[in-house]
Amino acid sequence: MNNKNVFCENCRKDVNYVEKEEYMSAELKGETYNYYGKTATCDDCHNEIYVSEINDYNLIKLYNAFRKQHNIISLEKILEIPQKYSIGKRPLSLLMGWGEQTFTRYCDGDMPTKQYSEILKNIYEDPNYYLSILEANKNNLKSQSSYEKSKSATLTILGIDQISETSKIDVTTNYLLCKCEDITPLALQKLLYYVQGFYYAFTNCFIFEENCEAWVHGPVYRNVYFKYKGYSFDPIKCDDLETDITIPSLEKTIIDSVIKNLSGYSGKTLEAFTHLETPWLVTRGDLPILVNTDREINRQLISNYFTNVKQKYNMLNPSDISEYSKVMFERISL
Repeated sequence: MNNKNVFCENCRKDVNYVEKEEYMSAELKGETYNYYGKTATCDDCHNEIYVSEINDYNLIKLYNAFRKQHNIISLEKILEIPQKYSIGKRPLSLLMGWGEQTFTRYCDGDMPTKQYSEILKNIYEDPNYYLSILEANKNNLKSQSSYEKSKSATLTILGIDQISETSKIDVTTNYLLCKCEDITPLALQKLLYYVQGFYYAFTNCFIFEENCEAWVHGPVYRNVYFKYKGYSFDPIKCDDLETDITIPSLEKTIIDSVIKNLSGYSGKTLEAFTHLETPWLVTRGDLPILVNTDREINRQLISNYFTNVKQKYNMLNPSDISEYSKVMFERISL
């Protein structure tokens, strides 16, 4: 028995009622769905009575049956997403490029479209997928704190040390120097740039946070440049580098493919490659070829260019980078 009084139309008074679970059928959008719902029976006259909370419960069960039938994400999972990634409902909508109230409406029970449902399911199930969206669209958020809080939560889920995450470019540099023979500062800069670009193409997020600049001799990561500036045109010595480097498998696969397919070219050859590519060309604009600049290459230029390269050369996995390197070498050899 439920002790909460509700009005019984038959008894014409407030009564207690008894809840009972029943197998029900109801129509929604022209289709019939079966589900386990609840009924409320007056404790005095034993007739079924209307209870708003039970009616709401049955509606949720009906919509859940609809969601299950049409493979739409459940309301429970939708409600878990903001908590899981420490992000508000409105910021999440902005991050996705949706209307500001869209995700809030889904939390209130509105049914997402099939397309949006698939996106939300991927977000719920794959923190890496969510992180890629967070990195790519962080400028949509109205506050930096929303981005930082959500990223911190996501990295914690992934078990990633956030201190090491900030020095990802140093880890990548160290790995390149250990794996490549006779690598000069010029070649190192270009390989870092290609790691950044192709990593985005295959994962939809950047491997490290630092931006590169459109210098005379191609893209350059300023801090790395000054660290190895003293080697000039000579190969960088790696006698004192850490050789026992642990890198996540996907990152390692992409970096190894860049090494295999691009490190065999000289720094000057790789420089020539970048001089034919949109990110460097657009950032330089109409600057004369030998004029120095500290203009940063917009990350969107890099993401767009390498995403298009992946599509153009039908790259299904990182080993397919080989075709691009061959074509670029042919272009500069003409």
